[in-house]
Amino acid sequence: MALDQVAETGGVWRRYAPHVLMALAQLCYTLMYFITEAAFNRGLNPYVYITYRHLLVAVLIWPFAYYHERGLRPKMTFKLFMEIFVLSLLGVSLTLNMYFASLKYTSPTFVTSMVNTIASMTFVIAIILRMEIVDAKTLRGLAKIAGTVVSFAGVTTMTLYKGAVIRCLWNSPVHVNSGGGGAVPHDSWVKGSILAVASCICWSIWYIMQASSLKRYPAQLSLTAWMCTVGGIQSTIFTVFMQHKPEDWLIGFGLKFWCIVYSGLACNGFTVFVQLWCTEKKGPVFVTMFNPLSTIMVAILAYFIFGENLYVGSIIGGVIVILGLYMLLWGKEKDQEHGASKEQELELDCEKQARKVSDVYAVQLNGTEAPKTVK
Repeated sequence: MALDQVAETGGVWRRYAPHVLMALAQLCYTLMYFITEAAFNRGLNPYVYITYRHLLVAVLIWPFAYYHERGLRPKMTFKLFMEIFVLSLLGVSLTLNMYFASLKYTSPTFVTSMVNTIASMTFVIAIILRMEIVDAKTLRGLAKIAGTVVSFAGVTTMTLYKGAVIRCLWNSPVHVNSGGGGAVPHDSWVKGSILAVASCICWSIWYIMQASSLKRYPAQLSLTAWMCTVGGIQSTIFTVFMQHKPEDWLIGFGLKFWCIVYSGLACNGFTVFVQLWCTEKKGPVFVTMFNPLSTIMVAILAYFIFGENLYVGSIIGGVIVILGLYMLLWGKEKDQEHGASKEQELELDCEKQARKVSDVYAVQLNGTEAPKTVK
């Protein structure tokens, strides 16, 4: 009886492990937004932040990746390295530099709402690359098309319409954006919006590339370590060109230091590994469907705990984006159900054909009349 309970618990965990892990990943991202915004307001440069964050993770992950995936890593070739180079550019250095620059000019609520468009962008790019097929004559096909259009309508709303400010009506228990003279007012909304959209496009391409790269490089932890290393080097070169002052690289051991440590361990180490694992198990669309969870967490914490101002445009656009996202995901789920039912029908047809063949052979061997096959 105890063994049956253990087996049942193990089965439930295997079924829902991707869901639990993705929810934890979104919680890690949620806390990161506020810690990072506070560090930026105290003078931490976004480019320096990205560089230190990924180099730290690379140093910490490589020993584990080397020993635990010793027999799993394929031989490194020039072609494979160039693929990892592009993955690092799209998923680490280029994308995150634009993304956190947008956070500096907008707000955590805005950037997390913008992330919800990644699923729609991934879907559009997959159609262009013929990795996704849409049947516009079916309800599921129309849902995917409509969901994509609605999501982009939400993005347009957030980008072009900031709206009135909704101020917190009480003193927040935690203040993360106070102190320091390096605070940057959120007054470059359009500039920040463009950077956020560009980063989401790069992220969408990155998710699609991950799905194919994991087939050629199945060592998930080692791939994470490679991306952090190459992405950190790319970001270092970029930051050297952008930041010429040596003092920009000095962070001390206060909030800036712990922001980099937390972001590196929780968001580059844990969450990237979880996303790679879930992408292999469930596909890239499954991974992106959890992004709205972070948006809800950020909005709640921003207003009730950290005293952040909310904007009407971000709220309206965020709701529209989430609505479109789940229309798209509903269509994707129905597509998978339809594909599974067609596979079952094909298997049944194969079984019937096999029975007929075996009956024919039985007649030839025994010289008796073949039994009638039940249709």
